[in-house]
Amino acid sequence: MAEGLSLDCVTRRYPDPQSKGPGKLALDRISASIAGDEYITLLGASGAGKTVLLRVIAGFEPPDAGSLRLGAQPLNGLAAHRRGIGFVFQNFALFPHLSVRANIGFGLANRAIEPVRDPAVLRRRVDAMIELVGLGGLEARGVGQISGGQRQRVALARTLVTDPKLVLLDEPLGALDANLRLRMRGELRRIRAQLGITFLHVTGNETEALAMGDRVMVLDRGRLAQFDRPEVIYARPASAEVAKFLNCYNIFPGRVGDGRFLAGDGAFPLDGAPPPATAAPGAPAYCIRQDLIRILPDGTETDGAAAGEAGLAVRFIASEYSGAAVTYFFASAAAPTVAVEAHLGHHRPLELQPEQPCRLVWNPADAVVFA
Repeated sequence: MAEGLSLDCVTRRYPDPQSKGPGKLALDRISASIAGDEYITLLGASGAGKTVLLRVIAGFEPPDAGSLRLGAQPLNGLAAHRRGIGFVFQNFALFPHLSVRANIGFGLANRAIEPVRDPAVLRRRVDAMIELVGLGGLEARGVGQISGGQRQRVALARTLVTDPKLVLLDEPLGALDANLRLRMRGELRRIRAQLGITFLHVTGNETEALAMGDRVMVLDRGRLAQFDRPEVIYARPASAEVAKFLNCYNIFPGRVGDGRFLAGDGAFPLDGAPPPATAAPGAPAYCIRQDLIRILPDGTETDGAAAGEAGLAVRFIASEYSGAAVTYFFASAAAPTVAVEAHLGHHRPLELQPEQPCRLVWNPADAVVFA
């Protein structure tokens, strides 16, 4: 059975050369338990601490506080090469003068612990990995003679051939074009499932995180903001910051009063909505997903609106066509820009004129409120 990873209050600081204080807090008491057979995606803004967490787990940097354990093995103080953890770098870090086969077998033949010296054994294990990642027929080519997606597979195979207990991937799809990224999502999940070990995959792309992860860890300024299944995070983010990372919510600042959420000139009923999350960090906020809003083009108060729906008067600014959907952008006193995503499979696109008054309506039960 694959071994799980446990993090207990893991903290990491970087010295500030401009002061004698404790320094910048890159990881703030991260605690999590990861099973031994999961695909975990790690999402957050630039500087949230995603890569730092990977480097601490790998043993490239020590934690300033807290403990790490892989299965029954404590990791604190254990050298990186003794942890049994594989690391796939964002830039692949391949040897340009070596062939595909030589790159894949390099770590296995030259590692400090139990290197594989027998040429027949080395070839057999490299061949098996080449077949697993789909690089058959490219073994003799130089890495400069293959595509970006194939180089990504070489980097992954070089890590996997050493039989790691855990694989860390630092934005492994970031250097690929959109089509390759989409294809490699399925390939990475297939390879992980076939091996039965845990992948911890860092990404700044919310779609990638939700599509690939069995669970998603969201980091916000060094803290673990939420760790849950993708569908839970998408439907019920734990804070307005998590909702912001998902890039699919309209977020209205304001306050709760008299059974409503007051935001600019908007007053959204809380009747029927889930109770506000009073323990959430940050200022009060009302969040509604872009695809859960309907547009009433004539801007009237009641035409087309159902009883009990929340509503907001807006002015149309522009629209953006993306193939299967159109995103409409509106101006309002409650927020500088309000976006509505309409899927063309449901209805024809609306024909709106700049500055046209409209009304947006939605079910209060679909809102996520932080008080």
